[in-house]
Amino acid sequence: MAAEDPATRRVQVAEHPRLLKLKEMFNSKFGSTPKFYVRAPGRVNIIGEHIDYCGYSVLPMAVEQDMLIAVGPVKTQTLQLANTDPLYPDFSTTANNICIDKTQPLWHNYFLCGFKGIQEHFGLTQLPGMNCLVDGNIPPSSGLSSSSALVCCAGLVTLTVLGMRLSKVELAEICAKSERYIGTEGGGMDQSISFLAEEGTAKLIEFSPLRATDVKLPSGAVFVIANSCVEMNKAATSHFNVRVMECRLAAKVLAKHKGLQWDKVLRLEEVQSELGISLEEMLLVTEDALHAEPYSREEICKCLGISLEELRTQILSPNTQGELTFKLYQRAKHVYSEAARVLQFKQVCEAAPDNAVQLLGELMNQSHRSCRDMYECSCPELDQLVDICRLTSNLLEPSILCLPPVPHHSVQTIQERSV
Repeated sequence: MAAEDPATRRVQVAEHPRLLKLKEMFNSKFGSTPKFYVRAPGRVNIIGEHIDYCGYSVLPMAVEQDMLIAVGPVKTQTLQLANTDPLYPDFSTTANNICIDKTQPLWHNYFLCGFKGIQEHFGLTQLPGMNCLVDGNIPPSSGLSSSSALVCCAGLVTLTVLGMRLSKVELAEICAKSERYIGTEGGGMDQSISFLAEEGTAKLIEFSPLRATDVKLPSGAVFVIANSCVEMNKAATSHFNVRVMECRLAAKVLAKHKGLQWDKVLRLEEVQSELGISLEEMLLVTEDALHAEPYSREEICKCLGISLEELRTQILSPNTQGELTFKLYQRAKHVYSEAARVLQFKQVCEAAPDNAVQLLGELMNQSHRSCRDMYECSCPELDQLVDICRLTSNLLEPSILCLPPVPHHSVQTIQERSV
């Protein structure tokens, strides 16, 4: 399935209230009718938090909420973007001079990422213009990948307008790479599940090469998605990229400790691969090689045998160069233990023991504790929400798992069917 092109579905727009409303708003805005529509779903990650950019498998599924774009190609080379939400202002630029400002994660920049990714993939210098009206019902900055869904939507929009074809896997890889134009050093999970999701199943997403495997969840389990209502725009702060850099530095220090060619290492998975040992053994290496106290820049330089200037210019990213300390032990411990939990989760689903739901629930509990204590990517409101969900599930059915949703279809192009 993963090698297929994105689906094209012909519908009668009048039968779909959201599409009809979008069509009418497009007509009012641009004075014409959309030629086609593109949708891309958001996602929730069941388990495998913050390990995709370290090279490890993750286990997400798509959600029903999505990004939807109405598209009308134009004869000029002007790209006009509008949003049904008045909080997001209109934007216009020439299709052949795309500039993405990393310092301002404005909504239209995510569209430009997908647009530019397709442009650069095909090496095009002249692109047609288009009018686009975006409508999204994924809560923004809520951890459901609204930004990545917009990037994926934009990539498919551009590909469709150009009349070219790529597989879902190729599109996912291009969109994952192109989202980095906005300064986010992500790993590709969000874009991969948006393109590769299928209704009725979660997916084990693996990288290098990108591939997706169905994971059948217990039929008696109910997955609940809940919003803590605390917003975090990962491109608007350095928090996300600092964690990425801490993992990268941990990988280099571990590689140096084990006598590997550390300067070529970027991800923690590469260290395990080079050593040829298990994840459990990597946790022992982490305990032996790294200390829990934060590392100063000077200590990292001493560990690697480099100067501060080399650290700044050759390793640190622009938005992490101001950081004075880095937590290497905690980040590596989370990544290796979380990668092991992903594999255990998949094994439980495949074996389907009578107590599968309880086993999966405990793995998810361990994941949250590690995110909270080792990776420090939780917040008090989320911790409280998780505690409430655990209490509720204990009082009600033992088969309620928090946090994820109902799986849904991957990206698709929607054409209006003639009456």
